[in-house]
Amino acid sequence: MTSQSVCFVGLGYIGLPTAVVMANHGVKVTGVDINAANVERINRGEVTIVEPGLEEALQLAVESGNLTATTEMPHADAYILAVPTPFKDNYEGDLSYVMAAAESLAPQLLGDELIILESTSPPLATAKMAERILSLRPDLVADGAENPEDKPVLHFAHCPERILPGKAMEELITNDRIIGGETPEATRRATEIYASFCEGELLPTNAVTAEMAKLTENSFRDVNIAFANELSLIADRLGVNVWELIELANHHPRVNILQPGPGVGGHCIAVDPWFIVSADPENSRLIRTAREVNDGKPEWVISKVEKALRGISKPTVATLGLAFKADIDDLRESPALNITKKLASDLPHATVLAAEPNVETLPTALDGAENLSLAEYADAIERADVVLLLVDHQEFKALPAAALEGKTVVDTKGIWR
Repeated sequence: MTSQSVCFVGLGYIGLPTAVVMANHGVKVTGVDINAANVERINRGEVTIVEPGLEEALQLAVESGNLTATTEMPHADAYILAVPTPFKDNYEGDLSYVMAAAESLAPQLLGDELIILESTSPPLATAKMAERILSLRPDLVADGAENPEDKPVLHFAHCPERILPGKAMEELITNDRIIGGETPEATRRATEIYASFCEGELLPTNAVTAEMAKLTENSFRDVNIAFANELSLIADRLGVNVWELIELANHHPRVNILQPGPGVGGHCIAVDPWFIVSADPENSRLIRTAREVNDGKPEWVISKVEKALRGISKPTVATLGLAFKADIDDLRESPALNITKKLASDLPHATVLAAEPNVETLPTALDGAENLSLAEYADAIERADVVLLLVDHQEFKALPAAALEGKTVVDTKGIWR
């Protein structure tokens, strides 16, 4: 167990579970977030995201005194940044949140601290973060740099998360972790922190390799999902059941085709490949094509719904699911959310009923559409002419066949095939 005090900057889908797990392994953790309401809830032991097992673990962490949340940046021995890293219109990584966090913690530094960038980031983002901090603190120097004045040093590392939403509390402990320091000493220090709770193998490397490793993992999955999504388009054109097709093909001992869907969502797989493309457009042709296939799938889904609605003057469409994957409330880069929004926009004469069991209010991204409302899924199905399944939540899997009688069904996940 590390004796270092740790500050988590960003208490979202990654930062909060990780901070909780670390605190419950005996580390003194302070969580910092700009959302004051969320900070108050966390300090009461109330979860701000849907994640199985998190609430009980959060309450233990708070009651033990090892975890406190605040809106004010404290001093700590180590800082872990878990803030958003979206992409810009040109697909380059947007490091504004990272830089804002770096600027907030820079005044607190005394020297000898470790700053870890955990957010999935474009290549060289860790080095750019270090440059920003050091530009604000010329009295400090990066470990390994020339230091004739014997200034206090700082240590920098990139340790990307690699957990699956819905299984975060388990995978934070069991998954292997990549530890990429800007120097061997930074790697050593970061390894000590993650060893406090991680039972998986801790894999040492340098920072830029760690950045590329995470992007490579998600790009690999994106390419394979794109193959499945492209198969679904071809199969539909040929009148073939793509789910049966993939099941049959997967009986080959060396074939493991993934499942198609309405697109690809989440902050990782839908974003990270673009970081590689922007870093080297000339040599990333396959990765770019896969992104384009997956980004194009929602339009195909919308066309299937529009075809099903022909001849109905005032139709009602039930869209089942808004999250980017099953049994969570995470809406980031969700194709289901975007499809629902575009259906309401493209079909002003239709009523669109969005059913998402994991959220209580209509997301702000869907505000403004008068023909769109959040509905309980059983009611939405009963009122609908067309039922569009976008996310395979457990509630939808459990629906009896009788609930869909007389409805036109567009099933993008293959659970009712």
